[in-house]
Amino acid sequence: MRRASLLLLLAAISPLPLPLPIAAQEPVAEVATAGNTGVVFDGYYFGSGFAFTNVVQWTVPLILAQHMGPRLTADLSAAFARASGATTSGTLEVSGVTDTDVRASWATVSGHLIISVVATLPTGKKAVSDSTLPLLSALATELLAFTTPTFGSGGGATGGVATAFRLGERWAGGVAASYRWHASYTPIAGSGQLEPGGEGRMRLGVEGPFGRRGYFRGAAVYTASGADTLRGGSRSITGDRILVYSSAGFPAGSSNLALYAYDMYRLRPRAYNTTNLNAVQVPRANVLAVGARLERTLSPALSLAPNLEFRHELAALDTSSAGLALLGWLVRPGVDLRYRASGQVALLVQGQVAFGRLADNGSSVSLVGPRAVVLVDVTR
Repeated sequence: MRRASLLLLLAAISPLPLPLPIAAQEPVAEVATAGNTGVVFDGYYFGSGFAFTNVVQWTVPLILAQHMGPRLTADLSAAFARASGATTSGTLEVSGVTDTDVRASWATVSGHLIISVVATLPTGKKAVSDSTLPLLSALATELLAFTTPTFGSGGGATGGVATAFRLGERWAGGVAASYRWHASYTPIAGSGQLEPGGEGRMRLGVEGPFGRRGYFRGAAVYTASGADTLRGGSRSITGDRILVYSSAGFPAGSSNLALYAYDMYRLRPRAYNTTNLNAVQVPRANVLAVGARLERTLSPALSLAPNLEFRHELAALDTSSAGLALLGWLVRPGVDLRYRASGQVALLVQGQVAFGRLADNGSSVSLVGPRAVVLVDVTR
């Protein structure tokens, strides 16, 4: 079972629109159909002098999964989102359906290999007004971790494979690889066409028990992207990215304690050649998050989980900078309440509030960020 769960984790080559705590549980083979939807609110309110007074977003996700026999699974994920940002000169707004991911995963006869194919349908916004770019930039800030950081693209396709193997008697390891192709589109109304570069990704993972009753999971992901090209020949290059994630869970009295850490580092662009000599180069950056979650079962149908996360983001001021400057930090305490109404219906209610500071032209401003989640998970 450990090898199977790790294999399924590594095979998830296309991220869902948002992390869904209910749906993130280990898949159950006998469940034929599963669906997840609800409402997610993200809001940030900034101190005086910042470009935005506040940025808020509402997201309604939809995830459907269907087992088509013992080896084939198909799922669909999409969302509707609405975001607004209040400034001293007015309010910026953007809303609409996001792109839709349709994925098929096939387990080979041996059960040791999963092959996945994802089609990203361009159902979202292909082009936005240039007046909304400051708002879209805020939504894409990794420190703030908005549920829907982008509203659309030209679509694309992803293919990948994953395999898992035993590491001794109690541990399992796994490796996965994928490649993503992006279709061309016009991101800003009235501007030139964008040809996004392809993206290759390699993942390594390991998991197993430790100590008396502890359990560890860890993964490393290496991502390399091609240059993005705008009509007219201008290019943009992003450096390779290294992501390391680990979590450890163990009993704490009558509760279960989980600790996790996430560290993503974006390297300096390496494609220095005559083709990319004058390309725009995305500077180096680092995003670190550490957190804890204490889950307690109150009844067979009800569980409560206080949680806490610290996150910060660093970035180079430009590609020639030797060091990284602090873009911001935040601490996010919260609580999850999970209720299983029946064997087929579960409800998650989550409340969190972030407190921190964000860099602003050599100084910094305070931020307060409430988040509320209500999700319903249905299986049959």
